[in-house]
This record gives sequence, C-alpha cells and structure tokens, in this order.
Amino acid sequence: MIRIIDRLPTEEEYRRVRHLILQKSGQEGNKITDDQVAGVFAACPQLETVILSGVPDTIDRTIILLARTAANLQGINLNGCTRITDVGVQELTAKSLPLQWIHLNGVVGLTDSSVSAIAKSCFRLIELELSDLPLITPLSIRDVWTHSRKLRTLRLARCPLLTDEAFPSLPLQGGPEEIETSAQPSHKAELFQNQRASLVLRHSTENLRLLDLAHCNITDAGIEGIVRHASKIQTLILTGCEQLTDRSLESIRKLGDRLDVLIMAHVPKITDRGVVKLARSCPKLRCVDVAFCENLTDMSVFELASLSSLRRLSLICVRKITDIAIYALAEQANELERLHLSYCENISLDAIHTLLRKLERLQQLTVTGVPSFRIEGVERFSEQAPVHYNLEQRLAFRLYHGQNLGRLREFLDKEDQRRRETEEEVSENRLDLY
Repeated sequence: MIRIIDRLPTEEEYRRVRHLILQKSGQEGNKITDDQVAGVFAACPQLETVILSGVPDTIDRTIILLARTAANLQGINLNGCTRITDVGVQELTAKSLPLQWIHLNGVVGLTDSSVSAIAKSCFRLIELELSDLPLITPLSIRDVWTHSRKLRTLRLARCPLLTDEAFPSLPLQGGPEEIETSAQPSHKAELFQNQRASLVLRHSTENLRLLDLAHCNITDAGIEGIVRHASKIQTLILTGCEQLTDRSLESIRKLGDRLDVLIMAHVPKITDRGVVKLARSCPKLRCVDVAFCENLTDMSVFELASLSSLRRLSLICVRKITDIAIYALAEQANELERLHLSYCENISLDAIHTLLRKLERLQQLTVTGVPSFRIEGVERFSEQAPVHYNLEQRLAFRLYHGQNLGRLREFLDKEDQRRRETEEEVSENRLDLY
C-alpha cells in the first residue's frame, strides 16, 4: 500500500493507494481537476485517508463516489472546497464509514443537518474541524457535545452564529419543583425557558484535548460550562472572544497542570488580576498569547515569566509593559524560545540586549514597531518583510530568527563596548581639563 502526494495515482497504483494527499493545486497549466479526482475515486477501493484542500472545485458528485467506493475511509480533509454541500457530506455519514477525522473548514455551504449527521453517525470520530462555517448554529454543535464522546480535537473558529447555547452549561440551582415554590409567578416562564435552553450533559467530555473557539460569541458562562464538562483540555484557543473577562480566567485556571497552550489574543477585558491567578494555578503552561490585551501590565509578565515550562509568549501591542517586564523575562524565563513584543513602545534597546544575553534558548524575537529598534544597523539582521506590506510597514518590520539573533546580540555587544569606550574617553578628557 502506498501514499500519493500532490499528484494522481497511475492505473497500476489504483488498487494499492491507501493515502491520497492533494494539498497543492499545481502550476497554472497543470492543475488537478475535480473530474480527474472523480475518475480516480471510482477505481481506488483501498483509500483510507483523502486530503482535497488542493482541489477547491471538488463537488458533491466526487464525494459521493468516494463514499460508495472507499469502505475503509478513516479520514477526509475538504478544507476550502466551497462547492461541497450537505448532499456530499451526508452521503459520507450514511455509509457507516469508519471515519476518525473530518476537516471541513471553509466549506461555507454546510448547514446544521450535515454537522448533526456527523455527530450522530461517526462514533469513532476523534478530530472534527468546522471553522469558518457561517451557517452553523448552536443546534448542531449541541449534538456534537452530546454524541461525539471520543473527540480529542474540536475546532469551531469564526462561526459567527455560535453562542453559549452551543456549549455545555452548569445545571440551574433547584429542579422544577423548587422553582415552582420559590420563584415569583412573573419569573417562572423565564426560568423554565432558561432551563430548556441550557445543555446539561450527564457525561463528561474526558477525551477532549484541543478546543478552538476563536471569534465565537461566547461569554464567561459558556467557558465555565465547558471547563466543567471538559476538564482535561490542554490547548484552548479563545482569540477574539471579546465578551470574556477575568471570570473566564477563573474558570480556566481549574484546568490546572493539564493546560499547556492558552491563546487569548484580542480579549480586551482581561486584567492583571485574572492572568496572575491563572499563572499561579497552571504551572505547566508552555505557550501563552495575550496580544492586544491592552489592560495588562508588567505584573502579568512577572507571573508568566515564572512559569518554568514557558516556551512561547506573545505580548504584541500590550502597550503598558516596560523594561521591568523584559528584565523579569531575562532573569526567569530560561526556557523561552519565541517572544513577540511588536508595538510595545516603552521597551528600550538595553533591555532587549540584556534579554538576548540571558536567554540562550531564544530562537525568534519580533519587535516590529518598537521605537528603540529604529536605530541604524539592527535592520540588517531582520528577516524580510512580507511582500504585501507597504513602505512604512516594511521600514518598521523587525523579526529576528535563528543565527540572526546571535548576530544581533554581537552587534549590540560591540555598540555597547563602543559607547563605554567613548564615555571613558570623555571622562578622561574632563579630568585633563582640571
């Protein structure tokens, strides 16, 4: 059995190909078309994994052929295949295939019916990616939480209709009888309505390790319910969830030693108080991203610097941090490998120099838009700015990686030595005057 990557199998390979990976569409005159893929699927019964992200014009007909032919299909990636609809996906679920992972990011025509069918039919599923699906509502995601109990990875980023109702919630205090006797008549209907809207699960989601909810309309109550039911999450992505506050961090800290990666960029309401408590409760954090969380100060960085496992830290546009935070990282964050400080305008060149001398494991540093890095000479060690940047952005771009970090440190060492020699010479000249 063989694996085919970014080409179509030959006729001699049809009966032996098990993994077909088409991630690149090829040169303009040599693109793989949907018709070609359909012809292959009709003759390849041994396929176990199929990736079609490089064939964006794939249509339902082709997926139906795959479902009818590949009885052992275990994984499929249709990312960006915008012409796929519920018809093709529901054919996959109807054939009782042993699917373990399904990636449908950006398949914008899918609706709740497809997602519910996946949740109720694919009992072996361990990875489900449903990002960038504008039509998905809480109705189908509730089915995922209810039926897909083996999931280890769930991605729901940029699904704008998802609210707290899509996620597990804490049970209301008191049952119907207690509500009946204790609530005022005018509030009874509202209480019962809330109880019906809540998704209260009788089981826990013990297998879930990665959850991506970037740019979903979730609140602190939603995070509280998720942590209660999925207490072993290791990677939690909440970028752009602008309604979250320190109350969410209070919930997240209950993950304790298990939490490994926390991405909370563009969550503007969190403060030092929440970050400090989180850092003290989750000592195994390896990656933290709090970019654009402008309420944070040096205090948050002090606590994050003390994390012994910290490898990656993003503080982009956290404008209140100063050299004091950088010196704390230099002294304590000995395992740090990637540090992003772009647009932190109160950081000096001396502080970064100290950081470079102290952190031997540092492999990447970004200081784009930091005023102290506008001095002549340091730009020669930076990576090239992306081609789509305008002139002003290119002049401000500073990304140092690998060996260039060492060269930057050596340059700053020489500049520091030259400055000291100049200061000594000036001092001697002043003494001569006396």
